[in-house]
Amino acid sequence: MSTPSHALADSATMVRRQLRHLLRYPTLVLTAAGVPVVFLLLFVYVLGGILGAGLGGASGGRDAYVDYVVPGVILMTAATAAQGTAISVAIDMTEGVVARFRTMAIARVSVLTGHVVGSLVQTLLSIAAVVGVALLVGFEPTAGPGGWLGAVGLLVLIVLALTWLSVALAMVAKTVAGASTMLTPLMVLPMVGSGFAPTDSMPAGLRWFAEYQPFTPFIETLRGLLSGTPIGHSAILAVGWCALITVGGYLWARRLYNREPAG
Repeated sequence: MSTPSHALADSATMVRRQLRHLLRYPTLVLTAAGVPVVFLLLFVYVLGGILGAGLGGASGGRDAYVDYVVPGVILMTAATAAQGTAISVAIDMTEGVVARFRTMAIARVSVLTGHVVGSLVQTLLSIAAVVGVALLVGFEPTAGPGGWLGAVGLLVLIVLALTWLSVALAMVAKTVAGASTMLTPLMVLPMVGSGFAPTDSMPAGLRWFAEYQPFTPFIETLRGLLSGTPIGHSAILAVGWCALITVGGYLWARRLYNREPAG
């Protein structure tokens, strides 16, 4: 078997391993969706009336705020799932699973690929669950087939980027607790952006950070695709951030994995 074919076959095996974990523990999907759903319900039913009125226009209010906040909640779901990926990688690294894989004649890249693809599937399922709840509480997207296709494509790029970053950070942390802690700030970034309130309502310093961090163009692009709001240059920035984080995370994770001593 050629080297590329060998790597592909080993990667497929590792992906099956991760998917079996998902089938065995379906609560992983619900756990990743749980925190974002709580935030969705909290902001919509407790603060939605006030925050929606602040959006301005005749359509302001709780109904308008649901449409505004859902893209931010979706990105929070992706960040929460990335934390779960980091914990899963840290468990494999600390409990000797990876050390065992190193003694086997398998492609080294396949171990990381299995985690990434498995996390992609799990995260998309969690996002689907969050969108389902959002529809129940009044989310009314105006996207047609093209808009939904673009939104799904964007989410795949974002999830891949965050997953590769989480894999690298998990190997830097070296412990399960450390991996969990290092990914916690990632869950806050959608809130310190345009996910829950417009950036122009923030103080100058915080507004600058909110406008130039990656989650704001992610959210603005997703919001535009789903609800028809102006996207502007956010789409270009979102794709650029995805490419930068994916390539950087992959190269970093691969270097860390290959540098680890054999078990």
